[in-house]
Amino acid sequence: MRFFVPTDIYVEKNCVKNHAQNMLSVGTRALIMTGKYSAATNGSLDDVTDVLNTGRVPFLVFNEVEENPSTDTLRKAARSAMDFKADFVIGIGGGSAIDAAKAVALLLANPYVDPDDLHKAPNRPLEHAPIIAVPTTCGTGSEATPVAIITNHKIHLKKSIPHIIFPVLALVDGKYLATAKKQLIVNTAVDALSHMVESILNVKSNTFNRMFPEYGLKLWGECKDALLANGNVDASLYEKLMLTSTIAGMSIAHTSTTLPHGMSYDLTLHAGVPHGPAVGYFLAAYTEICAKFVPDDVKKILSLLGLKDIGEFTTMLQNLIGTYSVTREMRDQFAAAMKENRSKLDLVPGKITPEDVDSIYEKSLTLV
Repeated sequence: MRFFVPTDIYVEKNCVKNHAQNMLSVGTRALIMTGKYSAATNGSLDDVTDVLNTGRVPFLVFNEVEENPSTDTLRKAARSAMDFKADFVIGIGGGSAIDAAKAVALLLANPYVDPDDLHKAPNRPLEHAPIIAVPTTCGTGSEATPVAIITNHKIHLKKSIPHIIFPVLALVDGKYLATAKKQLIVNTAVDALSHMVESILNVKSNTFNRMFPEYGLKLWGECKDALLANGNVDASLYEKLMLTSTIAGMSIAHTSTTLPHGMSYDLTLHAGVPHGPAVGYFLAAYTEICAKFVPDDVKKILSLLGLKDIGEFTTMLQNLIGTYSVTREMRDQFAAAMKENRSKLDLVPGKITPEDVDSIYEKSLTLV
């Protein structure tokens, strides 16, 4: 068994300012990667730039990161970073911003690498510039993982790149959820839920790494009524939701994700479905399949969430994210591709069959 978390993680109110010296010690010139609006609205960008200005660290803000960051965006950001002579990267936002920051940190240290080649296995491990992660959503967990999910539109591919890129520092503050819309909080929380369920229902699950998802699922269960209720989530739960998300990230850092995540990428790439719901649509059916192989683990998951059975699990997810419809042709196309995806299939804790894969799709996606 192995236990390894190299990122220095702080989860607390005002942690950016509380740990300003940690941030200022990382480098001398910063590229800040974020989206156009949310970081400027929720105060996270101001908190980071205030620290950098006080410490007299020059910075450049690249605020063009889109949902599901593309290799074209990475090329533009890396060029800006090199021209600015940045020596570290700060990702502020959800998984897209932090994943993009990881990829640009890799490109910054390896200027000969073409962003369109990032999905190719390298001949040797590549170094990367230091990364600081400041998450502002409660789902990705990217601040605690080595994974970056990148989209290459030229070859119609959305997938994690095969490089190990842990942030050196993660500063996690629940207050940044205050301006987030309720559905965004729900969508990202479902992503965190998926991380923890997939970490347990996984051949890499062991005594050490199960500490993360089991504790995280208990916390998630304590938040589920607020997520399901009408109206906004009470501010008193923001820190718990962010903590749960980081714990969920630590979970998959040790195990990786399994079929629900693998299945979600086609929905996002070809139908534009946001990542959290795209994963969540497949989660209950995947859990039901795994109940054939590891019934005690499934019972444990349901118990930690305060649910009686998979039927309640299915209903809860549908109440949170609804359902999604595709054509039969599209569903069959997605299923055929997943039956060849050994990187995900081999992580299922049992001998999953092609018929099982079809069953997950049939139970998860309705037909138009």
